[in-house]
Amino acid sequence: MSHLAILTVRNEGAFLLEWIAHHRAIGFDDFLVFSNDCDDGTDTILDRLAELGGLTHIRNEGPYDKGGIQFTALKAAARMDQVRNADWILPLDIDEFVNIHTGDGTLRALHDALPDATAITLTWRLFGNNEQVRFEDVPVTQSFTRAAPEILYWPWRASMFKTLYANDGSYDKPGVHRPRSPNHNRLEKAVWYDSHGRVLDDQFKTRRIFSNYGRPNFGLAQLNHYPLGSMESFVLKADRGRAVHSDDMLGLDYWVERNFCTTQDDTIRRYDAARDAHLDALRSDAALAKLHDAAVGWRKSRFDALMQQEPFRGLFGRLLMSQPTHPVSKSAARFLVRYANLARKSAH
Repeated sequence: MSHLAILTVRNEGAFLLEWIAHHRAIGFDDFLVFSNDCDDGTDTILDRLAELGGLTHIRNEGPYDKGGIQFTALKAAARMDQVRNADWILPLDIDEFVNIHTGDGTLRALHDALPDATAITLTWRLFGNNEQVRFEDVPVTQSFTRAAPEILYWPWRASMFKTLYANDGSYDKPGVHRPRSPNHNRLEKAVWYDSHGRVLDDQFKTRRIFSNYGRPNFGLAQLNHYPLGSMESFVLKADRGRAVHSDDMLGLDYWVERNFCTTQDDTIRRYDAARDAHLDALRSDAALAKLHDAAVGWRKSRFDALMQQEPFRGLFGRLLMSQPTHPVSKSAARFLVRYANLARKSAH
């Protein structure tokens, strides 16, 4: 049973080897990676990885659909034999790491726990900044170990998921959070589970992109989401723009909604040895090692350049003064939801 991970990246070369090594350790055997507008050698690293095997690199140079760079990449992926031939597919971002709690922590163990599933939603667990200022060339999963609590009542974005789904013809296209273009003649046979082991109702088959909050969602697996990184890295992320809407600069609002550091969670460290075995193999390639070091150097020099400019210098100053986010209470969340619903109604 083959598992394909789909990834889109720009200027993320310093994190690529860890990300590939981690997901090979849990059982992904094929990778389809799209890059665009890279200045740090990300595209060259991907070319070398493709030469070594088990990964396909596509330069996503545009023109881009109105949905943006990531949507354009996934639309192109739907037409590729590599996607058509995969048994299971999971689109991911470079700051997302699959973390399976059941069995030996592999994709096989997750399938064994949910043998009837044709789609499994992997709910985000947001990992905060840990008050780390400087970017260091250390694995992300070791650097950031404080996260949101298991049960959150707000914001809803904290409970978004990515979908690992069987490529059985129920959907024609991969999507950012869920497969798209459903085949309605086959949907009746689709069986969606969440990563806590619960069967999901039919609305998840066609439209939901977040799990129900106010309850545990990580019993069998979770998707460790590291959207912030160090303060230095966040400034570079702001420079790059959002993955979906690349022209929108990230600001302190994005930071505050995601900087949860209330709960220690180092469950992903179970993969350290297996990841390191794959990572050592990759680093043993002299060309890859050199390219990785160059990408690390680029991040440091790019940050220095951004500190000579507004608004990046101002953003970094605000980050230095910020505090970790504290979860809102259940009653406060009800108040927020009430006004969110009123705003939604007035918009229509």
